[in-house]
Amino acid sequence: MVVGKPLLTVEQISKRVSELAGMISADYEGKDLLAIGILKGAFVFFSDLVRYIQTPLSIDFLIASSYLNDESTGEVRIHYDIREEIAGKNVLLVEDIVDTGITLNYLRERILRQGPESLRICTFLDKKERRKVDVPLDYVGFEIPDEFVVGYGLDYDNKFRNLPYISAFRKRT
Repeated sequence: MVVGKPLLTVEQISKRVSELAGMISADYEGKDLLAIGILKGAFVFFSDLVRYIQTPLSIDFLIASSYLNDESTGEVRIHYDIREEIAGKNVLLVEDIVDTGITLNYLRERILRQGPESLRICTFLDKKERRKVDVPLDYVGFEIPDEFVVGYGLDYDNKFRNLPYISAFRKRT
């Protein structure tokens, strides 16, 4: 396995997370917010983001996946569900990376059925080239090319999440 040089540095990530939090804070000024982190991949981004948001918020998490190693299975599985009441709340769904859009679209539709006041989506990385399902993204950290990446919470086989930057990943053959 090979982890290459950083595609996104610690400094680039920190600056962009702060900018995203500023936009979110402005958009939700005077409103309560329920921020929902999609685990496991978004845990680092989510924790950094919510620390910078300057509006009252509560948090919750869910664990969902449609991946096995580095390939999408196309089938979304919920491993841990949201515990907070969604109805009537302003909800911010926070994702690590959107590529095919299958998982995020499934979660979005599921949350909308619960009657939130509003629902916006924030993703750290957007890999548009792989999109199979169009899903609206309100806040995007970075657009990246169609490469498998690890670090800053993203993994390969549950490894490399602890890297403080984003790096392309290639399996050795």
